[in-house]
Order: sequence, then C-alpha cells, then structure tokens
Amino acid sequence: MNDFEFRTVPSLISQLGAAQLLGKTISQNYPDCRHVLLVTDAGFLRTGLVDPVLASLQTQNLRYSVFSDVIADPPEAVVLNAVNQARTLGIDLVVGLGGGSSMDVAKLIAVLCGSDQPLSSMYGIGNVKGQRLPLIQIPTTAGTGSEVTPISIVTTGATTKMGVVAPQLYADIAILDATLTTGLPAKVTAATGIDAMVHAIEGYTTKHKKNPFSDMLARQALKLLWNNIDQACSNGQNLTARQAMLLGAMMAGQCFANAPCAAVHALAYPVGGIFHVPHGLSNSLVLPHVLRFNAPQAAELYAELAEIIAPDATGTAEARCNALIAAMEDLALRTGIETRLSQVGISASDLDRLASDAMLQTRLLGNNPREVTQDDARAIYAAAL
Repeated sequence: MNDFEFRTVPSLISQLGAAQLLGKTISQNYPDCRHVLLVTDAGFLRTGLVDPVLASLQTQNLRYSVFSDVIADPPEAVVLNAVNQARTLGIDLVVGLGGGSSMDVAKLIAVLCGSDQPLSSMYGIGNVKGQRLPLIQIPTTAGTGSEVTPISIVTTGATTKMGVVAPQLYADIAILDATLTTGLPAKVTAATGIDAMVHAIEGYTTKHKKNPFSDMLARQALKLLWNNIDQACSNGQNLTARQAMLLGAMMAGQCFANAPCAAVHALAYPVGGIFHVPHGLSNSLVLPHVLRFNAPQAAELYAELAEIIAPDATGTAEARCNALIAAMEDLALRTGIETRLSQVGISASDLDRLASDAMLQTRLLGNNPREVTQDDARAIYAAAL
C-alpha cells in the first residue's frame, strides 16, 4: 500500500436540469457575487442551450457577460484576450460551460484574474503562485473530465501544447447535467467517451501515484462508460445513458487528476496539435497500439480491467489483456469513428515529426509503465497508420 494524497473538487452536483439552476447555486454559495463570466464556444452558444442558464442568472439579479471565443486546443492569445476582458469587466466569478477547451480556459481566467502572475510562468507542475476567482465548471461532453482536474492545456506555438498543473485549478463546484449533452453527434459521443476510458485505463496503470482511491474510480468509471456508450451513441436522447456517461467521465477525471495519464496522451497530443484532430479521437487512434506496446509491463493490470470490458475473457493475463485491446478496437469500429491515422490525413512521411514531438511530452511519458524511446514512438505511430 503506497503513501498517497488525493484531491478533488469539493462540491459536485449531478442532476438533470441542474444547469438551469445555476443562478440559484451561485446566490446560495456566493452571496456577494455581482458579475459572472460564462466561458463557452461559439458553436455551443448557437445551440440555444446557454439561454436558460443565463436566464437563471437574470432571475437571481446576477450581472453576467459571455466569452464565446474559445476554440479547440485554445492558443495563448485566446486565453490572454479572455483574461483582459474579464479584468476590464470586473468579473468576480467564472463559469466554464462546454467541452474541455472551454473549461480549461475558464480555469486560467480564474487564476490569472486572481493574481498578477503571468501565464508564461505557470506552465509545468505546481507553478501557480496566487489564488483564483471562484470557479464553477459545467461539462457539455462526457470526455475530458476537466471539470474535476487541476490541469489546463494550452497551444503555445504553431503545434505545441503545454500544461498548467496546479491545485488552484480545481473548481469549487462541478455540475453534471445530461440535458446539455443530448445534441452531441454519435461520433463525438464515441470519441469523447473513449477519451474518458483512456483516462481510467492510464490512471489505473500509471507508474506514479496510482492509489486505492484512483483505482476504485477508474474501475467504476470504466463500468459506467462501457455499459452506456453504445446507447448514448445510438440513442442520444437517452438521458439515463447520457447522465451515466457524464458521471463516468467525471470519475475518470478524478482518477487521472491524482494518478496521471501517460503515453496514450503523449502520442495523441502531436496528432491533435499538428493535424487538428479532436483530442478524444487522437487518443482513440493510438490507444490499442500503445496498449500492445505496454503489455509486457502492464498485462496483469490490463487483465484486471478486462473483467469490466471483456468479462468473458479467460486464460492468462496476456490473453485477457489482448481481449481488452480487441474490445476497445471493436468499440471504435462499432461507433463509426476513424481507426487509422491515414484516415485523418497522416502519412508515413509525417511519422518522424510526430515521434519527435511526442518525446517533448515528458510530463506524461514519465508515467508510462514502459519506457518509450523516440524509435518506440515512431513504431507505435507506424502501427496506427
């Protein structure tokens, strides 16, 4: 039994319709709040699902502003623009409403407005020095788990990404409301759901900080996600399945926030950064090939997870590990998402650059159960091509 520390968001609300009660939630928890900044993206703003959330703020006589310039893999310029607007407006509470990118930007607005520290000095682990504004997160996809993680990912160059990892990035309140997710297309539901499963799988097998709490969360997250993803994809209006997916993604987020991700994410980042492939799909594309690479060191742990995903698998740990990998590959095929790098515009001539960029992800690679060299990374990409 290893020594460990476990942290998570202090308050969680899991309730259909809870987003439409946001104003009441803020008034009860922050009676001195005067001006709320809601952070989202233009696409979600157009759905109309934001309107009743904003109406709930008006009902409580809360002034609000909306920042909707978030884009996928948000660059520093978007973050800094949002911070400048928030400071000018005198914001005193931030709400992230959207996918991982919106919630990541909301975290950084809250910490940057709460102190004078520059963003450039925050990259890495534990480098945030000041406090932050009150922060509430409301996910609209069941994937990133960003609502309960202390991590924000920023695009820092043309294709490179860096992370800010610090306890100040944990929100005060996370709200899970599946009514916000029913419009997600099946392929997005599948890719984000697989992303959440990757969080659980990597957290369960991470070299560092694996602990009984994170293991419990990983297993329960996988159970919820695996048992509901098909229904969520085929019948997107099924609120029971959608809420279960949100809960599973949140638990997976709690898991990897404390037992960090590894090579799947490290190899997925260049795929997303260079070729603008959505994060969940990037993870899914490299997942089975990283699992096969890790199997010599992690087969026993993968076999334990196979009890959830491939319960009929028997035999050796290696056989059950292979059943887990096959089940994840079949899920991608079944839900119709791309399964090869070549399907998203990547060719053999890109593999060296991908491998080189992946090796920059030292924060993640150090957690992998098996050491990954640049040649290993290139071979994994080649297998995924």
